[in-house]
Amino acid sequence: MRPVLMKGHERPLTFLKYNRDGDLLFSCAKDHTPTVWYASNGDRLGTYRGHNGALWSCDVSCHSTRLITGSADQTAKLWDVQTGRELFTFRFVAPARSVDFAIGDHLAVITTDSFMGKTPTAQVKRIAEDLQDQTEESALVISGITGRINRAVWGPGNRTIITAGEDATIRIWDSETGKLLKESDKEAGHQKAISSLSKSLDWSHFLTGSLDKSAKLWDARTLTLIKTYVTELPVNAVDMSPTLDNVVIGGGQDAMNVTMTDRRAGKFEAKFFHKILQEEIGGVKGHFGPINALAFNPDGKRLFHITFFSSGGEDGYVRLHHFDPEYFNIKM
Repeated sequence: MRPVLMKGHERPLTFLKYNRDGDLLFSCAKDHTPTVWYASNGDRLGTYRGHNGALWSCDVSCHSTRLITGSADQTAKLWDVQTGRELFTFRFVAPARSVDFAIGDHLAVITTDSFMGKTPTAQVKRIAEDLQDQTEESALVISGITGRINRAVWGPGNRTIITAGEDATIRIWDSETGKLLKESDKEAGHQKAISSLSKSLDWSHFLTGSLDKSAKLWDARTLTLIKTYVTELPVNAVDMSPTLDNVVIGGGQDAMNVTMTDRRAGKFEAKFFHKILQEEIGGVKGHFGPINALAFNPDGKRLFHITFFSSGGEDGYVRLHHFDPEYFNIKM
């Protein structure tokens, strides 16, 4: 479980995303610069320069040709993955937070925060194959949600959009009409802000993490609660193994509340739970700050990756962890 430390960001990490083949890892941080790494050895491949604010999330197209990023500078940008060239900029009247490509990469959903009297939105943008045809026009705007939308992702078959955020409610929307279809039950659902959301590879279910110190597994079509995983600290990041019945949960607390003299310094932990039995089966210790992003390699055969950030002026690192199933007595 020895980590490979990947130094490339000067500010806390915010988000991690693999490409579909699992050979590239994209990272976002508050230092304005998305970065791409080789997933096999942690070498930095390049950066994407053009944002002027903190980066909150990113997504990469199916064939790893385009990257989309959302930033506090009130823009979302399309990039050429190979060359790092900025292809197009979507401008908003508020910070852009969550970005997610639809199946086929012809659509993307982008969320905007509340700002200067503007309410949060989830907006669908058409992604043109020919950049000369690309426009900033929104195909759909979903509004009326109270509190920041921390994550918005496409549901099965691009038929729905799933949103979650500060109001602790998960919502499923019709992706064509914007009609609200389902809301999570207030008693069975999260009781505090939802910080993270991760889909399964087949998009049939998804995992949410919350500041209420729990993670929950949901059916993506019916919004039925399937499982709940309870921990001792607020959850900032979650992910699911593509091959094993495991979920991983990370967090700690807001960076602004952490000092290097905290009694738990060095003990911020990514915890593994059995997906079905809901039992904690292991963990990775040693972090000196809250874990803010987690990602399993999608092919399930390479490496398990954890990104964490440290407070108190500590630089942000991407940490590569070799995930040995024997460590948890797991049979592959």
